[in-house]
Amino acid sequence: MKQDRFIRTFLAAGVVAVSGTLAIAQDGPPDEVTEWVFQPAFDQTDAGWDNGVIPWVEAVEKATEGTVKIRVEPAGALVSGAEAFTAAAAGQTDGYAGWATVYGGDMPEGMLAFGMPMGANSPEQAWEAMWGNPDYRIGEIVQEAAHARNLHWAGWSNQGPNAMFTKFRVEKMEDLAGHKMRAGGPQALFHSTMGGSPVSMNAGDIYTAIKLGTIEGTYWDTGGIDDMSFHEVIDYAIMPGWNPAQHQEIFINLDSWNALTQWQRDQIDGIFKETYFQTSQMHADGVEEALQILRDAGGEVIELSDEEIARMREKSINDVWPQIAEQSEGNARGVELWKQYLKDVGAY
Repeated sequence: MKQDRFIRTFLAAGVVAVSGTLAIAQDGPPDEVTEWVFQPAFDQTDAGWDNGVIPWVEAVEKATEGTVKIRVEPAGALVSGAEAFTAAAAGQTDGYAGWATVYGGDMPEGMLAFGMPMGANSPEQAWEAMWGNPDYRIGEIVQEAAHARNLHWAGWSNQGPNAMFTKFRVEKMEDLAGHKMRAGGPQALFHSTMGGSPVSMNAGDIYTAIKLGTIEGTYWDTGGIDDMSFHEVIDYAIMPGWNPAQHQEIFINLDSWNALTQWQRDQIDGIFKETYFQTSQMHADGVEEALQILRDAGGEVIELSDEEIARMREKSINDVWPQIAEQSEGNARGVELWKQYLKDVGAY
């Protein structure tokens, strides 16, 4: 009996020793280099290229000590921008950057990360609700949905206000009623709820459509309006827009992610917060620059009053958010957590 106990103890100790040896062996960069190919839903003209995905790629390569190399191809190089999300999920590419909502993706829960209409006002608020405060952790809902689609959410950036850029004045939400605006996905939910007529069209067609009068403006991320030359054809920028903190996400194919060592995965997860605030500040700098370009071109920046922002937030929560909640069980949970967060910070 004593001999049996000795053998069992010896074997157990051996397992621990071997496990410890393996852990030590994996505690550092692997010898092999992993090479990935990403294709975002956009190309180099989008503000998310230089201010979002490229800084994240550089941070990943540095954090993994060069053991993960990522080549980023523009939309259309491998698949269309509209197909980029599903291509990453299917393993046609190793990753995607864009918006995993009802446009540019097929994941309703992505709306929780993209940014709720009249939701968070800043990167700090968005981070607290999504990841920073254990009372909410809405990001876990998004990650769960991503994993169910064979993706891992690994990067995030606040692009600043997604706003209305128009040929007509907007000083209250009723001023949007009856106007034809380019609005896709979540923007269309908001615009139609406000009584407007959303029009779907490719990004490359917006400038000409505004110039010809086919539409009267567009919803767009503020920092990117000069990249699209919208300041040449619109007269007004309406701040803080319909989404004061609109985000872009980065997803990795889950099989590609799982093929990494634990050390590599930990290193990449470890830069999530750092790159979030770094790239968000880069976008914020771009917002101020873009608005000044609009002013210099003769345009006007209209700042909605605090009272009007409160009215627009109340209508969005009452009339737009339920449309988001009904898209999935995860969205329903996330919407309730977002409501609670805004109540807790006194914004609703």
